[in-house]
Amino acid sequence: MSRVTMQDIADALNISRVTVWKVFNNHSGVSPALRERILEMARELGYMRAGQESVFSTEEEKNISLIVSRPDSSTFWTNIIHRMAQELARHNVNLIYTYMPTVDSESFTLPSILTGGTVHGGIVLNVNDVGLVRKVNRLDIPKVFLDTVPQMNTRDLRGDLILLEGHDTVYDITKSVLERGISDVGFIGDIHYARTNLDRYRGFCDCMRDYNVPIHEETCLIGNIGVYSYYKEICEFLDSLKTLPEAFICASDYVAHFLQSYFSEHRERIPNGILVTGYDGSKEYPEVEGLITTVEVKTRLLGNRLAAQLLYRMEHSEAPYEVIYVRPPVIYRDSILR
Repeated sequence: MSRVTMQDIADALNISRVTVWKVFNNHSGVSPALRERILEMARELGYMRAGQESVFSTEEEKNISLIVSRPDSSTFWTNIIHRMAQELARHNVNLIYTYMPTVDSESFTLPSILTGGTVHGGIVLNVNDVGLVRKVNRLDIPKVFLDTVPQMNTRDLRGDLILLEGHDTVYDITKSVLERGISDVGFIGDIHYARTNLDRYRGFCDCMRDYNVPIHEETCLIGNIGVYSYYKEICEFLDSLKTLPEAFICASDYVAHFLQSYFSEHRERIPNGILVTGYDGSKEYPEVEGLITTVEVKTRLLGNRLAAQLLYRMEHSEAPYEVIYVRPPVIYRDSILR
């Protein structure tokens, strides 16, 4: 196979070779976004400079484990994972999948790859069972958690925790709904599933209280929702309401798209429409994508941040554990579903 050149990178991105040259020689005049695209394409094509094995791999090779449950359940997760793998590859770190079950059991033990000293660290992603989290937490390797279960006290975590800010963000979303003259507002989201869901619900509640608007518990679905029965349980909840509220604050776009599916089959229940908001800014739910107020989570940057944090933790194992909040922007839209 012929050696990849700067021209190959330029051709793949339909840009000039000079622009690529500027990036690899640390010259100005290239936007951060384009610079990142060039570096990513170089990684994908396996670009090397003469006399070097790789422009990205100068460190001793290491292996880390992605400790994950249902990684392919959503492009939200796969996008994060893909970006983590790319960023870690720059440092000659291999990302190895270690699949976890959805629910813990007495017979389940962690795979030997995690306990046998063959990995140098772990990133914990989408593991939302308290028993599993506790087993992973006991591992004597550097760890970074993206979110965790609310039953787990952050002081007990033996690793860094990265959280998407939820309280203030959903407070602002709820505020924007109330300022439209809407006062009958419900909330849907399993607050036992993840710390971020609980934070979002608390933001909703605090805003309602600050504006002296009553919270009607009967229009809030916040209990345990089965991982594989979301739509069924949401439909049953909505069917149980004799009168719908004027709006629903949803813990995620995932929840919001189930509401849209329900209302598309029961349009008689929303003759004037209903306001629905989400969180995540996901593009995989066309029923609500671009229609509802949501929070834009840049999954590529989040994956990059997770990788960078684990590299830091591996290098500075003695440093105090960190709780890091990432605050994504709110994207306000009309949000009326019909």
